[in-house]
Amino acid sequence: MAFPPSVSQGAMVLGKVPPGSRVEYAGHTLRTTGYGTVVFGIGRDETGPARVVVVRPDGSRVEASIAVTARDWPVQRVDGVPPKTVDPPPEIAERIRREQAQVTAARVRDDDRADFATPFAWPVQGRISGRFGNQRVYNGKPGSPHSGMDIAAPSGTPVLAPAAGIVTFAAPDLYLTGGTLLLDHGFGISSNFLHLSRIDVKVGDRIEQGQVIGAVGATGRATGPHLHWGMNWFDVRIDPLLVLDRR
Repeated sequence: MAFPPSVSQGAMVLGKVPPGSRVEYAGHTLRTTGYGTVVFGIGRDETGPARVVVVRPDGSRVEASIAVTARDWPVQRVDGVPPKTVDPPPEIAERIRREQAQVTAARVRDDDRADFATPFAWPVQGRISGRFGNQRVYNGKPGSPHSGMDIAAPSGTPVLAPAAGIVTFAAPDLYLTGGTLLLDHGFGISSNFLHLSRIDVKVGDRIEQGQVIGAVGATGRATGPHLHWGMNWFDVRIDPLLVLDRR
């Protein structure tokens, strides 16, 4: 079997095991491709080591221990966002909770598709205006760590699928994230695209890498046009920039 000896916080980890093995990590039984590839994510705050248990087809058991490299998480101050998105009234807070639950539900999908295994491409070209994991402060009030990568681009810029997948969620007007789209790449790996001004696909569509799926916007909690591209392994957020660097 083969796993990297060390990975960074926020990494998507690919490993190779004998085909037909049973593989367990963090309470999950991982899918394996026909040629023995497995994938999982390392969370922003994971300290490691990440332990993967492999039971080979002959019944023998082996454990891989993967060191997790810590990263620095700078504070990023974001001013000028609408105050009602920072301190929403109760009725808006309930709407946010309901919408976020819908997005979370779309991430439980575990399709036997290996779209995640191909090299990912940039969905738009532009300056990185917000990095994964940075501690956010909105209008002076501490918020959650940034869950993805922001790429600054003009409103209306076409957004291309970074890898193939199936659309599992599409909504034009969520309160915090505006135009929101989820693309499932198989094995629990998914991408989300936020603040879109336009969505060009619908739930259930099969999307190929490079296909136009929407357009950059500034909908929801945004101070200007940009694409927020986030990635997940189920409920574990991972860093799209590290996935791109896997090339």
